[in-house]
Amino acid sequence: MTAAEHHIVPRQPPTSGSSGSSGASGSSGSSGSSGSSGPSGTSGSPGDGGGTPPQDQDRRKVIRRRLITLTIIVLLIGIPAGYLVISAGQSRRSGQDKEAEAAAQGLREDWPSGMQRRIFELPVPGNAEGVQYYETNNWKASRMYVKFRTTSAGLDRFLSGVGTGRAALETGKVSIGERDTRITGWFFGPGVDWAGTVHTNKNPRPTQTITVNMTDPAAPVVYVVSAATP
Repeated sequence: MTAAEHHIVPRQPPTSGSSGSSGASGSSGSSGSSGSSGPSGTSGSPGDGGGTPPQDQDRRKVIRRRLITLTIIVLLIGIPAGYLVISAGQSRRSGQDKEAEAAAQGLREDWPSGMQRRIFELPVPGNAEGVQYYETNNWKASRMYVKFRTTSAGLDRFLSGVGTGRAALETGKVSIGERDTRITGWFFGPGVDWAGTVHTNKNPRPTQTITVNMTDPAAPVVYVVSAATP
């Protein structure tokens, strides 16, 4: 075959499919980059306005601390105060019960102990006869009630030991009051030569209220109430 017989094939232009694929790949790359950038660019915006402002948080902490402090103060003051009120009421009732019990039992036919005599400053003379006593205690005061018969010299020793003397006895005076006579059952009626005095000491030392039956001067009968205030 000669050269003239050869068919010359013209150069073909690029097909549309190849250009489309290259365009698609480019567009897909650009779209992918733009898509990825979109969420990352907007991710911080919800957090900017969704939290509690620092000022509100600080104010809540201050209020919480103040409430806790106030609660502690109320507990520290209220609990001891309530305890003292309850304790005082119980002590008062206990003292009243003891007084009522002592009054029901009456005076004990015996000597008060040496410690009781020292605490209430009651130097009962050694030659005393018919000694009777009992003690009461409450939240206001403690009292020792004593009755005994002695001699004229024994009376002087007793009064001197208390810190007073026969000259302090007022003729015709009953110094022990109605409250104590009601508790003890003592009776200071007419027809008896009474003499009485009150020997006062500064707290916490006891005060002695003394009444003496002087009908028989050689054998006086002494009634004494010694009261000590805590």
